[in-house]
Amino acid sequence: MRLKDKVAIVTGGARGIGKETVTVFAREGARLVVADFDATAGQELVRELQEAGAEAVFCQVDVTDRTQVQDMVDTAVSRFDRVDVLVNNAGITQDALLTKMTKEQWERVIAVNLTGVFHCTQAVAPVMINQGSGSIITTSSVVGVYGNIGQTNYAATKAGVIGMTKAWAKELGKKGIRVNAVAPGFIITDMTAKVPQKVLDLMKDKTPLGRWGYPLDVAHAFLFLASDESSFINGVVLQVDGGLVL
Repeated sequence: MRLKDKVAIVTGGARGIGKETVTVFAREGARLVVADFDATAGQELVRELQEAGAEAVFCQVDVTDRTQVQDMVDTAVSRFDRVDVLVNNAGITQDALLTKMTKEQWERVIAVNLTGVFHCTQAVAPVMINQGSGSIITTSSVVGVYGNIGQTNYAATKAGVIGMTKAWAKELGKKGIRVNAVAPGFIITDMTAKVPQKVLDLMKDKTPLGRWGYPLDVAHAFLFLASDESSFINGVVLQVDGGLVL
């Protein structure tokens, strides 16, 4: 059990990659704070985890709200006394071509995907500094590395979290805290449900491994970076993309 007795917060933890990550972490012995905006899905997941014998609590959190984020961290500390792992996974898309993207689309994606990561990491950092240890992992994307048509806002946020990861790895490494990012490729989740089949097939064809990615592929990367097996890995961007180049 690679995360036995470690306390992990997973934002965006009720669905997709987050849900798979929570499930894998629970199986590996973690005690969990499942954070999500969707209270119904989050509470149901925590109920399932508890029935399976895991220690878990749900927090309804809008990561753009600093007060809610701080309450999430306070809940983790009051319930479990520490925070060993933070997975910044909450994120949204609101795609449009540059000339058609609205101010609201730009600002909402920036607020959730970039500022939300800042809020969560800033809130948890003092806890980890006091402990002298911790692992912070943020979900980036290959779009943040290569860019993508119609995703100016999303690409900006995913490139931004890579920059923050590099900065925080330098700032917090001396405190015993590792900070890394995972950049998934094309992963089949609820977000891809509305993508036309011809686009899905195109992305699979552009992936050298010849298949789409699944949430479990990303969850296993999070597991590695959360565990002590990666104790000398800091400031990296791990691409989980099957070799995809957009």
